[in-house]
Amino acid sequence: MAFPTTGFESLIGGRYLRARSKHAFISLITYLSVAGVAVGVMALIVVIAVMTGFEADLKQRILGGQANIVLQRYGQAMEDWPEVLLTVASVPGVAAATPFVYSQVMLRSAAATSGAVLRGVDPRTAGGVLRTLAEIELPDPGPETEAAGRAPGIVLGRELARNLGVAPGDLVHVISPRGMLAPTGHVPALRAFRVTGGFESGMYDYDQTFAYIHLRDAQRLMRLGEAVSGLEIRVHDIYRAREVADRILARLGPGYSARDWMQMNRNLFKALKLERRVMFLILTLIVLVAAFNIASSLIMLVMGKTRDIAILKAMGATDRSIRRIFVFSGMVIGTAGTALGVILGVGLCEALKRYDIHELTGDVYYFTTRLPVKMEFLDIAAIVLAALGICYLATLYPARQAARLNPVEAIRYG
Repeated sequence: MAFPTTGFESLIGGRYLRARSKHAFISLITYLSVAGVAVGVMALIVVIAVMTGFEADLKQRILGGQANIVLQRYGQAMEDWPEVLLTVASVPGVAAATPFVYSQVMLRSAAATSGAVLRGVDPRTAGGVLRTLAEIELPDPGPETEAAGRAPGIVLGRELARNLGVAPGDLVHVISPRGMLAPTGHVPALRAFRVTGGFESGMYDYDQTFAYIHLRDAQRLMRLGEAVSGLEIRVHDIYRAREVADRILARLGPGYSARDWMQMNRNLFKALKLERRVMFLILTLIVLVAAFNIASSLIMLVMGKTRDIAILKAMGATDRSIRRIFVFSGMVIGTAGTALGVILGVGLCEALKRYDIHELTGDVYYFTTRLPVKMEFLDIAAIVLAALGICYLATLYPARQAARLNPVEAIRYG
């Protein structure tokens, strides 16, 4: 059964919707149906927009503190990293690359002790790959620094510095498992560093875990010589990171592994996508409840217009035309509710973008002071189509019942 109507069918359907002076209860159900559809559509738009914005904001913050691609050798350090770096830089799609040293250590201050992930970075190139490192200050550990006996610099995440109770200028001791063999057994390496600054990525896990030192200091502390743990790479198009990683591996040959940001955060983004889909299905139930009201309203309308339907059939109206009249009436209700819901949903999203939630979030979701609302056309289009589809299905049974009325019996007993 097609929905498009002729002028005759839409004219009759419109008159049925407007002429409700004797059917106040039916009119009330109609208004409630419009309101129900509007509330459902509005709720869907707001929730999906907030979840989409949250995912986009989370993705941006993760990529600010994490490389798009991490390149390493299987089971060993990368000793020929300068040559590998040149090869990687020549691969199409690569925007920047930097070496790094990675290790888990213990940090000890005068006030506390905390575990941390220590990363040695090259300050000259690290900022081009990781946004959080664009403004860090790590002095070059040259001969003058060593001769003067000054402690090398270390940069701590905001939460990590708070846990250790240190500020710029304070000393912290780095305890590394890469120590040396002594007569008493294995002795962890211990070295003092001076806090030169801090960073705030907006991700609590990063800010309480990561500490950065100069690449050369990390190589000495980990006893790596000139080797590094691997290379961190930024690409021009983050959604083609896997493709670029495959090109890099093809250039370098066997013995290397390349993980892109989607692989490293696969479970997190899968969970977010699943949550968004489940919320879409759950909130669609609000529209479904409103659709039952539409069906109820149309059933009562059919009962009240039995004689009119019989007269129309006696004048030559086909069953198909009768069905279209009531489908049109129901779709007018559904379309009005959907349009109102879109207007309210978009307006509420725009208001939420300007609402400061810092006092509500506190330290739980402190990474943002505003709701990360992001409306996408495809999401709104899917919501509109789903709402109209549910409303259309709700009209089929009342319209079918109206079309099956026998005009003779309807006129005799109506």
